[in-house]
Amino acid sequence: MLVPFSGQKLMGVVVRVHEDAPVDDFEVKPVQQVLDDAAVLPDELMKLATWIASYYVAPLGEVLRGMLPLAAEVKRHFFYRIAEAGLKVLYEGATKGSSRRSKLTAEEQNREYAVLNYLEGGDAAKMSALRSATGANKSLLEGMVRKKWLVREAVAEERDARRMEKIAVLSAGSREEGVGRSEQGHDSGVRLPRLNENQLAVMAELAAVGGRMRVSDLRITLTRAGVPASTLGTLVKRGLVRIEEVAEEFHLGGVSSQGKKHAHEHALNEAQMEALGTIAAAMEKGGFRPHLLYGITGSGKTTVYFAAMRRALDEGKSALLLVPEIGLTPAMAAQMIAAFEGEVALLHSQLTPDERAEQWHRIRRGEARIVVGTRSAVFAPMVDLGLIIVDEEHDSSYKQEETPRYHGRDVAVMRAKLNECVVVLGSATPSLESWANAEKGRYARVELLERVMERPLPVVELVDMRAEFRETGQEQIFSRRLIEETQFTLDRGEQVILLLNRRGYSSVVMCRSCGEKIECENCSISMTYHKRGVSSELSGVSVDAIAQPGQRLECHYCGSRKAVPKVCPKCESEHLYFLGAGSQQGEERLQELFPAARIGRMDRDTVRGRSDMERLLARLHGGEINLLVGTQMIAKGHDIHGVTLVGVVGADFQLGLPDFRAAERVFQLLTQVSGRAGRGELPGKVLVQTYHPDHYAIQFAAKHDYPGFVAKEMNYRRWMHYPPFTVLANVVIQSEKLEEATAWAGTLGRWFQQARLDKVRVLGPAAAPIVRLKRIYRYHFVLKAEKRQALGSTLRAMLAYAETQSIARRNVIVDVDAVHLM
Repeated sequence: MLVPFSGQKLMGVVVRVHEDAPVDDFEVKPVQQVLDDAAVLPDELMKLATWIASYYVAPLGEVLRGMLPLAAEVKRHFFYRIAEAGLKVLYEGATKGSSRRSKLTAEEQNREYAVLNYLEGGDAAKMSALRSATGANKSLLEGMVRKKWLVREAVAEERDARRMEKIAVLSAGSREEGVGRSEQGHDSGVRLPRLNENQLAVMAELAAVGGRMRVSDLRITLTRAGVPASTLGTLVKRGLVRIEEVAEEFHLGGVSSQGKKHAHEHALNEAQMEALGTIAAAMEKGGFRPHLLYGITGSGKTTVYFAAMRRALDEGKSALLLVPEIGLTPAMAAQMIAAFEGEVALLHSQLTPDERAEQWHRIRRGEARIVVGTRSAVFAPMVDLGLIIVDEEHDSSYKQEETPRYHGRDVAVMRAKLNECVVVLGSATPSLESWANAEKGRYARVELLERVMERPLPVVELVDMRAEFRETGQEQIFSRRLIEETQFTLDRGEQVILLLNRRGYSSVVMCRSCGEKIECENCSISMTYHKRGVSSELSGVSVDAIAQPGQRLECHYCGSRKAVPKVCPKCESEHLYFLGAGSQQGEERLQELFPAARIGRMDRDTVRGRSDMERLLARLHGGEINLLVGTQMIAKGHDIHGVTLVGVVGADFQLGLPDFRAAERVFQLLTQVSGRAGRGELPGKVLVQTYHPDHYAIQFAAKHDYPGFVAKEMNYRRWMHYPPFTVLANVVIQSEKLEEATAWAGTLGRWFQQARLDKVRVLGPAAAPIVRLKRIYRYHFVLKAEKRQALGSTLRAMLAYAETQSIARRNVIVDVDAVHLM
């Protein structure tokens, strides 16, 4: 519903209806508009929202905002109204003339007076009207608001979120009797007005497709044929064509199978049948039953997922499949459509608000009983939910990095509990938390320990880059062994994937004279160099190259961009050099090494929208690309049977990050990307370039030994009191002013000391590893506790104390079960 709030109309969600009178000094205001006659969220989702708000110490309103397609259902307008101070300025300007000192130009000051004159009558006006009447832009109007000359009001109103498209339709007479008579006098027997060649072309095009065509498609066709756009309008005026508005169809997308069988078409082997039998028996028995499906890469987990979802549909239930990244959605969407046809709905962040609302309402009406999506799809309003599957459950993408900071996997488990249904967490490298739950008997563990069709796991070979440097005397991106093996693979007509887990061309631009690194103005992090296009003319230096002026530097945290300076900003030396190789430099080097290869790159720079990923994967599946380089996006879930060699470059740099999960992440990444090799009839091979060949994470990954890695890592976690042996929260104190951030961190630090917390251990305060991010200074505490209840009560008490010290809630970030501590 729409309610008045602080001079605005905002949308609110009713969570309870009661007759309890408010406190005496509370002003009750009437609701302005009811948007929904009945409850939008079912009971179980309201309970889930309440649990999330409590568990993650987050405002309930923020949780509900993430559950509902609010952006599409309500449209907000901003109006400006003249304030008392504005009337005073206008009066003084008229009687005394302007004597104000201002940083604005004379033209901008004149526009300010034009705005005040326009609003003098007291009526509010939209920004678009003010822009048209006075030429004022948004920044000028906001400046007048800051000076208190204007008041900005937000007004929300209900809108129709249905997506409509225009269809050109031949009139009944035209379609039945022909297109009429041309200027040359050829008569089809219909007495219609004489038509010129362009008009006849439009009529003929519509007649050829059955008399109906989307206006957007028709315009493209006519433009290619050289027919003016105005021709269609002329035919509409003459009554020969009419325009209809219909609901626009939603395109699920997907990648062609390229002749391969879909997951649901494969016959299950013995291990898959056993896994399915365990899950199906739990579904038949009913009730909350969590399962951990531990299956090595290529063992056919997806086939088990689809068979289980088919069982759910056969029982009249619906099923939800979560995937960690949008990049996996096209391939999964194609499989879903092939298996379940029109029963599939798609939910992810790349949908427009209207598309998201359309899918949300289809699910709520029960029209789509199969839902596939990323993290937020866990809130889909499904009818008779019978099965939840979380694919790649270990992936950190399931953790939301803004309020409410929920973990999609854990919310999925809780939703299954509230629905009393089966939940399956699948991975080749389960998170240590999920593995520990299985060890304790909280989850039933189901295992797939062999690849389908008895295919072998790829052989993993470690390349010691320290020895490579000693023998060559040069720091190279690709070792001689990797170059040699790549050439052999390409010569055999097979495909290669190379993981280089850094975006851009070079990760650091540094002055060789004074050692200064060029850092982002908003963040305490080095800016990444992005080259303008990939050049075929290389300087002959592989990793370090002289910086060229005019190229782009970009911060991967705040998005800030600037040109590479000609000289060092600190000492004005010209000796600026690039250090560290990214995927863009890797692609350039590969073009030099393998000029005949068909090279593609997959990272956040080449894959910006959902269609980009679809096109790239289609080219890879079809063999158009035989050498793919990219970041960790290439490591997740892709099933390309032609790939027989995987190379890993520089993945071990993560071992040096100040994060207790660093070893786990490196092991998971190496195992996942290794699993892309040898998924077809030919065996696979993996080459891992590393400066830490003796590290246990790399050694266990090379042996495909997940249980061995877990046993060793669990010992370290137990000794250091880290999850899964404790529960953890990261509390970040932030402010745009350094002195505020440090003072507030000190205030809360003293409170933690005085509180004498027996059951909670507090580390900090300390500067966050990235102490400044998006112009905000950050200090943090890490809290550990053996019991979750003790941690939760401590966090709530801390927030209550922070409020008494006038530390705003927005300046204190509470991240329960934090995945990243940076």
